[in-house]
Amino acid sequence: MGEDTWADLADQFADEAYASVKGYVRTYVMHHQLLEHLPAPPASVLDVGGGAGHQSFPLAQAGYDVTLLDSSPAMLHKAHQRLQRLPDEAQRRVTLLEADGSNAAEAVKGQRFAAVLCHGVLGYLEHPEPLVDQLCQCAAADGIVSIMTGNARTMAVRPALEQRWDDALASFDARTEIGVLGVPGRADTVEELSELMLSRGVEPLHWYGVWLFVDWLEFSGAKLDPTDSKQVAATAAVELEAGRRDPYRQLSRVFHLVGRKGNSAPA
Repeated sequence: MGEDTWADLADQFADEAYASVKGYVRTYVMHHQLLEHLPAPPASVLDVGGGAGHQSFPLAQAGYDVTLLDSSPAMLHKAHQRLQRLPDEAQRRVTLLEADGSNAAEAVKGQRFAAVLCHGVLGYLEHPEPLVDQLCQCAAADGIVSIMTGNARTMAVRPALEQRWDDALASFDARTEIGVLGVPGRADTVEELSELMLSRGVEPLHWYGVWLFVDWLEFSGAKLDPTDSKQVAATAAVELEAGRRDPYRQLSRVFHLVGRKGNSAPA
């Protein structure tokens, strides 16, 4: 399957990024946004590019049957390690599958899922269309498709808060940046992804912001204490509410788009 580009980043991503306040907020906010749309457990969930399972393992604990698909052996190793920490009943509801998202439909042998997740993956691809094709194809009729990716409308905010003014000025119409992990990334708009979904038989239902205050605080140099559970919970509650409302959600660095596949959409 070629070189594992995440081999040197797996520890940083799985152990450090998600141990931060920002990592906790992302998981919390996305989980609650998903629960507003998912069918009741034990519905089947496919997590494409699911990494170490931070988003889909909580769903397994909630009773969902989860297939985590990722092309990185290093990330799947992290997922396996984290899976061992779950209760036995939740572990039995999780399948780990090494495959590229561009071949997801073939990798799952034609299975169709009640929900297909793809969070934080599209930004690493030059073009989103092939993967969106696979996500929509893997969704069952009346199934949910959930995509989280970078917000192209807010590309100038991070460099501005870091006081990189020349970069900020050049970023108003930019689509790419070097992300916090040091990897080049690309951003999309809600409108563009909504059109891609709709053209593939998936009707956009709602979109949310994911990172707003907590993200901007970090880039402006503020230190957030992940051990202060009361403060972290309050932060997550504010982020969850902001992600539902305009104009706040429009300023989020990341957006979460949820759609539903029609009964007559092609399989």
